[in-house]
Amino acid sequence: MNFQGTKDYIATDDLKIAVNAAVTLQRPLLVKGEPGTGKTELARQVSASLGLRMIEWNVKSTTRAQQGLYEYDAVSRLRDSQLGDARVEDVGNYIKKGKLWEAFAADEKVVLLIDEIDKADIEFPNDLLQELDKMEFHVYETGQTIRAKERPIIIITSNNEKELPDAFLRRCFFHYIRFPDAETMKEIVKVHHPEIKETLLTAALTQFYEIRETQGLKKKPSTSEVLDWLKLLLAEDLSPEDLKREGANALPQLHGALLKNEQDVHLFERLAFMARRGR
Repeated sequence: MNFQGTKDYIATDDLKIAVNAAVTLQRPLLVKGEPGTGKTELARQVSASLGLRMIEWNVKSTTRAQQGLYEYDAVSRLRDSQLGDARVEDVGNYIKKGKLWEAFAADEKVVLLIDEIDKADIEFPNDLLQELDKMEFHVYETGQTIRAKERPIIIITSNNEKELPDAFLRRCFFHYIRFPDAETMKEIVKVHHPEIKETLLTAALTQFYEIRETQGLKKKPSTSEVLDWLKLLLAEDLSPEDLKREGANALPQLHGALLKNEQDVHLFERLAFMARRGR
């Protein structure tokens, strides 16, 4: 199996190397990077490129590692026993399979995405160490041992909200998705907006990177946000001339697609005011 990107996803050489190395080593691929740089989309594109089914486990702050294995509904079983329901004779009727169980039980190789692992409790990664390492786990209620029929390709994403334990990191192949440079960004944009004119694209991306490099910016706009912004520019049929700002630091056109909090909007308003005063 060899991942080379897809027509819908521009994968840099180092990213392709990372994916293929993780597949060869049979280790989870831990992907970090700024929000909006395509970490989650990578798993979908690996799935599409290799022709494998994808199983997606979206981690939340309340997610427990056990939920990825299975959950035993003891309350429902107790209630059914009080009602005389025959289902209580089989404890398996009260076990809900998790995403890891689903991936391990698959007859074919699958891609398992564990998305935003850093949202969960700090112990969450540690609680999955043995299962991800040995590709098996025990179901105490039934006495079963669930082993992976085909070792899945595991892709784990993190936005770096929490530090991950060293023991967990040792078991992963790590890759940091750097923010795309201007040339790579042009390729990405043309995948999503093939009809865009080169003059508009150049003007828009020049302005976009200037905004990202503005000192004091609380949240830098991401790849997904520049794609939204360009979609709006095309919908409004704006030209490169329309993008010219009043002074070097005026608010950009349709800035709500790029600036996502009031502090950053106020920053550009202040910079615009100072630019006008300095004339």
